Amino acid sequence: MKHPTETAREADALAALRAATASRHEALDSGLPIGALDASLGDYASHLAMLRAWLAPLQVWLSGFTDGPQFDPHFDLPGRLDLIAQDLAEQGMPTAPAAAALAGDWPAAASPAWRWGVCYVIEGSQLGGAVLYQRLHEQLAPHPLRYLKGLDAGPGPRWRAFMQALREHVRSPEEIAEASAGACAAFDSILALGLHKRQQCNKA
Repeated sequence: MKHPTETAREADALAALRAATASRHEALDSGLPIGALDASLGDYASHLAMLRAWLAPLQVWLSGFTDGPQFDPHFDLPGRLDLIAQDLAEQGMPTAPAAAALAGDWPAAASPAWRWGVCYVIEGSQLGGAVLYQRLHEQLAPHPLRYLKGLDAGPGPRWRAFMQALREHVRSPEEIAEASAGACAAFDSILALGLHKRQQCNKA
């Protein structure tokens, strides 16, 4: 049985991550064209291009470490990038616009806790994808929306496993602060990509 102090510490880690990223999460959700009621396959192609530009550099960066969340086989990024590639290659899919990653390097000396915060955002994005799948799979049929659908079991089991692992590795106040900073950086990077894309569209 867990000591009450240990349970409170775990709850504090999750609460801190949610609180630190709440405004960024809201800004991202409200600014995604794929979230509009009249979202099209073109919007989905743009969404996937943005995600690829965000996830591909993260995969390279995370693979350079010998510890942290990327070494849990349940949390692979290459599998997600494969789904994006398959969706973009689906027959009838509009050509995805270019979405080059913005300049800037992920920190080579980031702590494990900081990286757990980054992966908290990556994993959480799949929950939002499942919600979008439920709303769009008929509207955008016959496209299978592989990336949004994810695993047949849904994102719940994977998310619960991730939360358990995060709790085990992010425990002290210092680690919680590091994880919160990493999560904010991850949100800021994809928000910057989304803003960059909107500016390009406005110039077109």
